[in-house]
Amino acid sequence: MPNAFFNVPIAVNEPILSYAPGSPEKASVKSALQQLKNITVDIPMFIGGNKIYTDNKKTIHPPHELNHTLGTHSVGDKSHVELAIKAAVAAKKDWENMEWQERAAIFLKAADLLTGPYRAKMNAATMLGQSKNIFQAEIDAVCELADFYRFNVQYMTEIYSHQPESTRGIWNRLEYRPLEGFIFALTPFNFTSIAGNLCGAPALMGNTIVWKPAETQIYSAAVIMEILEEAGLPPGVINLIFVDGPTAGEIIFNHPDFGGIHFTGSTGVFNKIWKTIGENMTTYKSYPRLVGETGGKDFVIAHHSANATEVAVALTRGAFEFQGQKCSAASRAYIPESLWNEVEKFLKTNLEDFKMGNPEDFRNFINAVIDEKAFDKITTFISDAKKDPSVEVIAGGNFNKTTGYFIEPTILKVSHPNYVTMCEELFGPVLTIFVYNDDKYEETLDLVDQTGPYALTGAIFSKDRYALKVGVHKLRNAAGNFYINDKPTGAVVGQQPFGGARASGTNDKAGSILNLFRWVSARTIKETFCPATNYTYPFLAEE
Repeated sequence: MPNAFFNVPIAVNEPILSYAPGSPEKASVKSALQQLKNITVDIPMFIGGNKIYTDNKKTIHPPHELNHTLGTHSVGDKSHVELAIKAAVAAKKDWENMEWQERAAIFLKAADLLTGPYRAKMNAATMLGQSKNIFQAEIDAVCELADFYRFNVQYMTEIYSHQPESTRGIWNRLEYRPLEGFIFALTPFNFTSIAGNLCGAPALMGNTIVWKPAETQIYSAAVIMEILEEAGLPPGVINLIFVDGPTAGEIIFNHPDFGGIHFTGSTGVFNKIWKTIGENMTTYKSYPRLVGETGGKDFVIAHHSANATEVAVALTRGAFEFQGQKCSAASRAYIPESLWNEVEKFLKTNLEDFKMGNPEDFRNFINAVIDEKAFDKITTFISDAKKDPSVEVIAGGNFNKTTGYFIEPTILKVSHPNYVTMCEELFGPVLTIFVYNDDKYEETLDLVDQTGPYALTGAIFSKDRYALKVGVHKLRNAAGNFYINDKPTGAVVGQQPFGGARASGTNDKAGSILNLFRWVSARTIKETFCPATNYTYPFLAEE
């Protein structure tokens, strides 16, 4: 048992390596890419500390190189979901009773393994499995995930140290218990760091996890499990299963020990999950915690005082990095007439300079979208836009899936601010622009706020402080992460806690102490040192 108050290492954001020509990190990741491509892996599920293989296998192909096979993964069924729940429940007692500093040490070690000996492998796995260029992989799969682990440890100590006041003769204490039951982590394809954090954050606070990643992220998810196991994570704390959503949901959402869900994905799926949980409330021992980050239709609005080059660069990066497959990606923009010609010129110049292809070639800024389903959805919108006389294709618009799921970065200019691609989340490399009259800045701010149900990220560009003040006020509820003179992507753990409201989620701010509070249930303990020995109070006496 501890007999000291321990201080954890002060969390500092992991430096992003450059991968410049001739750099050791570039040589290292190039070597890791080649090593991974030279082997064919067979990825098991991880349940109760055991590697579970099944006869039902699915092949894994890079989205940008469909004729190459990275390996296979085992496909589970209902029995594996049940097995994972049993493992999580069985591991719960020992894990929640483990001293906090021991849990902290596991995740701190995982962060150092990730940024040290596993850095190249994790980057390479994310590049190959999710078609990210090296910079996008580095900021996500290594730096952000390490930041989550390190900052979460620091936040945990801050939570535990938050204690109530005590008066003489009384000692008041707050105990931050993990939730009863197990937590279901349902994670997306687009950020390896989100996958690692959605299962890791509740686990750090003493919870045990059933983790179902997106099928298209399994390749890098296996590396996360490899790191956590090497860091000393006990069996059954995080159980990784590969099943479809309905199979997992049927078992998990009808289980009395279901304690909560940590989710990132579509608004529609989260709404369905919320409804299912609500209908099953009499089944559960406690009210489950529902934490979700869902869809977005993120905006950039420029005031006529803005710098056109700055706006164009923000749109170029914000809309097209990782092929626009970020919930924070700029997908609709509102540009004043007086700036449009200059912004358009810079945008076209930037897109003409883009190179698209395999992320193994570091010269490629653009890579493939994640799978055929995404490709077909995005290209349908592009094809429809090409046929619409009210839409002008400013740049891009071509696509091909012969060798990989490649879509040119596409810019559409629409004459109507409620055109479908201004409202609906596409999750791909498509930016739609509406050009407004300079004199209608405030009306356009209202339009931005009222277009669509989402409220995740947004940005405003202006050199006029009064215009900024008006925009910040009018768009107060339009984005949970709001940027002034910057692109609406790139939130950093510990600096810009991430999450939105409205149809964009529960706004529980990943990368902050607020998220960790959701995975504990506080118990107040009052201890009286000298209890009363007589029931009477002074007011009972007569004059």
